[in-house]
Amino acid sequence: MNAADFLNAPMPEPVDLPEAQRTGPKRFGNRELSWLGFNWRVLDEARNPRVPLLERMRFLSISAANLDEFYTVRVAGLRELANGGHTTPAADGLTPAQQLVLIDRDARKLLQAQQQVWNKLRHQLEHEGIELLGRDRLKRRDMTYLEDYFLNKVFPVLAPLAIDPAHPFPFIPTAGFCLALQLERASDGRQLQALLPIPHQISRFVPLPGPDGHYRFLPLEELLLIHLGSLFPGYRLCGSCAFRVLRDSDLELEEEAEDLVREFEVALKRRRRGEVVRMKLSAGAPEELRALIMRELHITETEVVEVHGLIGLANLSELVLDDRPDLLWPSFTPRVPERVQDHDGDMFRAIRRKDMLLHHPYETFDMVVRFLQQAAQDPDVVAIKQTLYRTSKDSPIVGALCEAAENGKSVTALVELKARFDEAANIQQSRRLERAGAHVIYGFINYKTHAKISAVVRREGDQLVTYTHYGTGNYHPITAKIYTDLSLFTCDPALGRDATRVFNYVGGYAEPEKLENLAISPLNLKSRLLDLIGREAAFAQQGKPAEIWAKVNSLIEPDVIDALYAASAAGVRINLVVRGICGIRPGIRGLSENIRVKSIVGRFLEHSRIACFGNGHGLPSRKAKVFISSADWMGRNLSRRVEALVEICNDTVKAQIVDQIMAANLADTAQSWVMNPDNSFTRHPVGPEAFSCHRFFMENPSLSGRGTAGAADVPNLAHSKD
Repeated sequence: MNAADFLNAPMPEPVDLPEAQRTGPKRFGNRELSWLGFNWRVLDEARNPRVPLLERMRFLSISAANLDEFYTVRVAGLRELANGGHTTPAADGLTPAQQLVLIDRDARKLLQAQQQVWNKLRHQLEHEGIELLGRDRLKRRDMTYLEDYFLNKVFPVLAPLAIDPAHPFPFIPTAGFCLALQLERASDGRQLQALLPIPHQISRFVPLPGPDGHYRFLPLEELLLIHLGSLFPGYRLCGSCAFRVLRDSDLELEEEAEDLVREFEVALKRRRRGEVVRMKLSAGAPEELRALIMRELHITETEVVEVHGLIGLANLSELVLDDRPDLLWPSFTPRVPERVQDHDGDMFRAIRRKDMLLHHPYETFDMVVRFLQQAAQDPDVVAIKQTLYRTSKDSPIVGALCEAAENGKSVTALVELKARFDEAANIQQSRRLERAGAHVIYGFINYKTHAKISAVVRREGDQLVTYTHYGTGNYHPITAKIYTDLSLFTCDPALGRDATRVFNYVGGYAEPEKLENLAISPLNLKSRLLDLIGREAAFAQQGKPAEIWAKVNSLIEPDVIDALYAASAAGVRINLVVRGICGIRPGIRGLSENIRVKSIVGRFLEHSRIACFGNGHGLPSRKAKVFISSADWMGRNLSRRVEALVEICNDTVKAQIVDQIMAANLADTAQSWVMNPDNSFTRHPVGPEAFSCHRFFMENPSLSGRGTAGAADVPNLAHSKD
């Protein structure tokens, strides 16, 4: 497969729009609606017959979980602005209140579509011997089994709660799932209202015995309704409903906090009590129960979503069964780079030979872990500096840093406490590191440190050599199995010095006077991007080849979008791969006729950030300027975070990014969506010869990771000029 046909194809015929839409706020798409559009694309994979059945259910689960987080973060923030009377419009001209109306309309359609998808998947699962049953489909032997299961595995955890003057309505935390009950005492007809919180510590779906190869499950809430007599002896059920609560998850911190860790611990407790932003309620709920819940949670009809179906679709991930590999993606084992194998697994020797770029998950993230584990045990290593934004619970990265500190090495760990929803985990990791003797710092109070940098200082002869890892993704071995990210390993002195300057900046507030191959936000990353885009526009105006390829997760920063518009008007050909939020409007005459945008949604989650500039030679070209980054093109990343933009100077690594990674992404048709001028997306037509970049990367090794076998047999999708 060669990408040349795609890359050389003319831009689509542009559309005409009134000048007001080309020059006013409508030249930008709305951030929140664009995110909802992305989640529609995720849901569409749950409908995609080319995706294995259980993987389709996983996509449905992800879509539901995504929407929950969207409400607890983005919608919660907009509600706060609207309720506070703020009318300042976003870049696209919509006020917070106007955005909330449009979000609510689209999100309700999305919720309905999720239930429709679930109903179809449920029937298909039954044909494959996987059933989710209701109480009405249970057999006598099931009831006997469930009696034992309830008493031994569920009953001890339950906390049934009466609601009356002596028992006030309890606090329901975010994501809290409950049954609301109307009960009547058999002896005298006395009415009782009660709540039965459904414990999240127990699996949502109860496995039932069945014939070999057959899998049967019962929702936990159904099990509880069957056994209400054990929880409320002497009462009978008159009516019930289920509801699930989402709360505002934003953290409020004191700017002058003397102890940042303690302040975060207090803030995390406050988060649990945030205002309710949405409640899902089972359809047909008794009016008395519905009124009670709404009154006690202080919510109005606008926050209530009636669900005709299963509440908590995110829990369907529990039904993605490893025992049914025939309904999952074919197994894939990440590669160990040949270069590392040639050096008997010695990461330092492999890096010293030449810069190496690993493409995760196709090349194993274990190499990043090995890099730090070897550093911890190497007697010649004197110091390690490491950023930690998100990592796993029992992180081997943190384990290696602790071992290094215990071995007497100087270890500095920059732990970001403000990593949303990972704050508590990061507090635990920081204490573990401190106990081991590492020096733990937390960066800036007002900025999140999102850059992914690891620096290992090694004594070699009479010199100190810095081995550096720059990544586009988190130091998280679990997510690295499904996120596509890049890892650059280098002992280039300039990149080592730049890493040291970044750690000095974050640890000591000392702004670097000079950065050699790096740009960082909030200092100069945005200005560097704008300068690079502007240079391409100047090349086009001079009649030279001018081209930009970029791959990001989100593109919403107005100044960057306007710079891309100006470059398009100057004649620069711009190809963008934007996974999620995208505020640019491509294909509009006089504004963006030279801009194409696509989104890739498939087996792996696109996460790497790449920028390629023709530098007066077009693309692909050996003389292009090529960068990897931790930053998306959003205001928060470019102005309110510490991020890194790393220039790639090694020719082999540069060719790998341009001719392999970007070319394959641009050529993909199997899992691509093409953006329209109105910000909507259309799935690329999929034919029998559809090219999948994910499949290509699974089948072909990365260029810079090749060893003695050489790189001659590595496919080149885009033949570089010059």
